Amino acid sequence: MLSILFEDDDIVVINKPAGVLSIPDRFGREASIKSYLQEKYGIIFTVHRLDQFTSGLIVFAKNAESHKYFSELFEGRTIIKKYVGLVMGHPPASGMIDQAIMEHPIKKGQMYTHAKGKTAQTSYEVLTYYKQYAWVSFQIHTGRTHQIRVHSQFIGHPMVADDLYGDGEKLLLSSIKKKNFKLSKTEEEERPLLGRQALHAASIQFEYKGKELLIEAPLPKDLLATLKQLDKWNSSKS
Repeated sequence: MLSILFEDDDIVVINKPAGVLSIPDRFGREASIKSYLQEKYGIIFTVHRLDQFTSGLIVFAKNAESHKYFSELFEGRTIIKKYVGLVMGHPPASGMIDQAIMEHPIKKGQMYTHAKGKTAQTSYEVLTYYKQYAWVSFQIHTGRTHQIRVHSQFIGHPMVADDLYGDGEKLLLSSIKKKNFKLSKTEEEERPLLGRQALHAASIQFEYKGKELLIEAPLPKDLLATLKQLDKWNSSKS
């Protein structure tokens, strides 16, 4: 069952689980948010997408008029789109990343920063520093494919467990709780705290039907568990 964050006659906003596709792939073998909504509502229009292993807030339109309105809204700069994520290392406390992005000419499905790409701007603020990581709030001012992941890599602080733009290493409790970690007797190998890129679409804010609307997506269990362990064992202030 999908978690619906907001719904009316024109739009439906879902808190997408990590690992689920936003829209069907060309093979149609995996379940997607859009296919589920089509079964529920019939006609559904895609407004924007999230990467398969990014969790959080995603908007779909129920009719052509609202699709046109939200597509224009997402392409413009009046909508406020915020994400949270865990990155490697310690970036400066805040900043603006202004680097154009385009598709890689050789690596299919991968993006990179290049002067000939499309304009892309991401501002960020560090919420918490940990010994090896930083928990960061991002605001995207453009909507390029993999934008936050590419920009995080560009500044030298890729997303934790990002297999395209980082080292792809899953986050293990043993890497946080180094001195006191013991594997459970019932487990042959350690299960990761976080096995996907540590990125979550946290909120959007926009003008809608004459008033300002803010919609927020709660953090999923894997990110909550990760932050709990980091707060307990790995704070940079301890």
